[in-house]
Amino acid sequence: MGDITEVTGMILSSMPVGEFDRRVVLLTKERGKISAFAKGARKPNSPLVGITRAFIFGTFQVYEGRTSYTIRQASITHYFEAVISDLDAVCYACYFAEIADYYGRENLDAADMLNLLYVSLKALANKKIPDTLVKCIFELRMIALNGECPEVFACKNCGGTQDLDTYSMTADGIYCHACHGQAPDGIQLEESTVYTLQYIVTAPLEKLYTFTVSENVLTELKMVLKRICAKHLDKQMKSEAMLPG
Repeated sequence: MGDITEVTGMILSSMPVGEFDRRVVLLTKERGKISAFAKGARKPNSPLVGITRAFIFGTFQVYEGRTSYTIRQASITHYFEAVISDLDAVCYACYFAEIADYYGRENLDAADMLNLLYVSLKALANKKIPDTLVKCIFELRMIALNGECPEVFACKNCGGTQDLDTYSMTADGIYCHACHGQAPDGIQLEESTVYTLQYIVTAPLEKLYTFTVSENVLTELKMVLKRICAKHLDKQMKSEAMLPG
């Protein structure tokens, strides 16, 4: 058995293994995405029985093995009860976790990704912001964190920063009013939609979920993010099929 390592993270997924064990995928601040076994976690009297489900956040003590880790114990700081008790919120949380799993890599710093996932689940529990808006914000910010953000601050044709009003999936960015006739597959946007895209990319994390938008802006955001995800995520997230609406 290897040395004990302490990591801070969130369980992205949990599945039964054998008769009594569980295998979990953890997104951790210190080690990135890791797999860990919880021996005996399905026994009713196991101290691990309540701490190995998805969306639990805390500090985990793990033994490091050759190809995986083994959970020894954990100190949980957030169970996200308001999320797991809401079927719609659970569906969105599963989708967010699947995207985090897609981007997560072992031994890469995942602090920013972990923090984004944490505040996004908090936003799902809040209910002052529509879940569909939380989804748009999470998707764009996660893509931006991984260095794949489309150009939303300057025209892809002339480089200007004023009167931006059209998004192009093919060009992966924004066009200004004077150039939007040259935008391939262009989608014309309200000024507020362009500003919202810019805000999502640049806002401090603690301010990321502090606003709402009009129905029209939300509709445009969903159209844009559908195309951005299609361009930058090279797999279809299975959990997306479960999302309401």
